[in-house]
Amino acid sequence: MLEFTLEAKYFSEGYSIICGTDEAGRGPLAGPVFAAACILPDGLVIEGLNDSKKISEKKREKLFDIICKEAISYGIASASVEEIDSLNILEAAQLAMRRAVAMLTPVPDLVLVDGNIARGFDMKAIPIIGGDALSPSIAAASILAKVSRDRDCLILDEKYPEYGFAKHKGYPTKEHRQKVFELGPCPDHRKSFMGFLQKMK
Repeated sequence: MLEFTLEAKYFSEGYSIICGTDEAGRGPLAGPVFAAACILPDGLVIEGLNDSKKISEKKREKLFDIICKEAISYGIASASVEEIDSLNILEAAQLAMRRAVAMLTPVPDLVLVDGNIARGFDMKAIPIIGGDALSPSIAAASILAKVSRDRDCLILDEKYPEYGFAKHKGYPTKEHRQKVFELGPCPDHRKSFMGFLQKMK
């Protein structure tokens, strides 16, 4: 079970409202990159809460509802395919996280950002490598972001059923890459991620 050890450290340093933020979808070939930010009640125990990558899709869906109900505040945002292509995926992910944090009420005075970069936030932001396995706040955000992106992939699957988005969620599986090679990219594919097509020709 994740404990609020990390949050407690920063509470002891004088911060009063701490949120965690994480993104989902940096690796896929298509669709927006999603991010979420979450402020949890200090000490809240949510059974099974962990890094979204370590739990099943079914469990993530259940936790999504619990987090939305129990959180003091949460925000879910994204950066579009166009923003990914114009900014690059790293900057687009940071943008999505900043958008998610901006949705929170009350406004946090500290943001714990999963990863090794925290850029452009309006308040103190600290990168935490592997944070989604250390901080309940970041883990909660990782689940909100992952579930939201997976749901968006179901919408993509309805728009473009021939690509199989419901199955691979946009990730560059052999099957997905082959479909893009055969059919060409759809409007929701990231043009900046299409370099592999040259290698397949």
